[in-house]
Amino acid sequence: GVAEGGEVSIFYDPMIAKLITYGETRIEAIDRQIDALNRFELQGPGHNIDFLSALMQHERFREGNITTNFIAEEYPDGFQGAPAADALLSNFAAVGAFAATAHADRARRVDNQLGKRLDPPSEWQVKIGDKIMAVSVSEEEITVDGAQVDLSAEYTPGDSLILAEVAGKPLSVKIEKTADGFALNSHGATHKARILPAHVAEHAVHMIEKIPPDLSKYLLCPMPGLLVALHVGEGDTVVEGQPLAVVEAMKMENILRAEKNGVVKSVEAAQGDSLAVDAVILELE
Repeated sequence: GVAEGGEVSIFYDPMIAKLITYGETRIEAIDRQIDALNRFELQGPGHNIDFLSALMQHERFREGNITTNFIAEEYPDGFQGAPAADALLSNFAAVGAFAATAHADRARRVDNQLGKRLDPPSEWQVKIGDKIMAVSVSEEEITVDGAQVDLSAEYTPGDSLILAEVAGKPLSVKIEKTADGFALNSHGATHKARILPAHVAEHAVHMIEKIPPDLSKYLLCPMPGLLVALHVGEGDTVVEGQPLAVVEAMKMENILRAEKNGVVKSVEAAQGDSLAVDAVILELE
């Protein structure tokens, strides 16, 4: 339903594409859906590709044990990305270190260097979440924490998608360069991988981590929509769970509630406004 360069407006149905897979069995069709979603590149508009992939991987869905209450029962606090098993994280570490080696090799090909061209690092440390892995990359093999990973892949710096095979099974990973590694997206989640040469990584403990700002004092619009009701005004006291506003989107009314107790410091939107995603509706003291 869309083409590159086209505009996706907030005033129409949010469905912009359908992805259909099939197989000899339901599970085969589901697994093909996961692989297809891994390779589905969509940039610009927000989308639910990760959530759809998480559903395909969920045991209840795979067993067919679902009802209309499935999402409310399985994701009562919202969707934060599909969990990844340690084996999958190891595969991501191998892919990330492989890509980092390609970037390091290109950097060492700059013209007019003093002396002979150096080889790229072969020993890397990859940190994904709280998991830290030692990865060794050579022309013969790739190991993660000493265990060999049977990885077959091609990557040129600048590529946005790696189509790999691990132990003969497909693994498609969308990849984006970050300041200290890559953002790796596959199997229903984006994983921020910090990838450093091993001799550099030992000094990383001295780096101060930036603490993300506290946004709980803001009521943000979760999706593009129409503000049809605003229940509080400046100076009002609110309690956790209290309805604050109603946003109409996708033919449904969504009640927005207070995440904590507080007093309304300011109101930034008015009833009848068309709001973009993450637009500030009000701020609490």
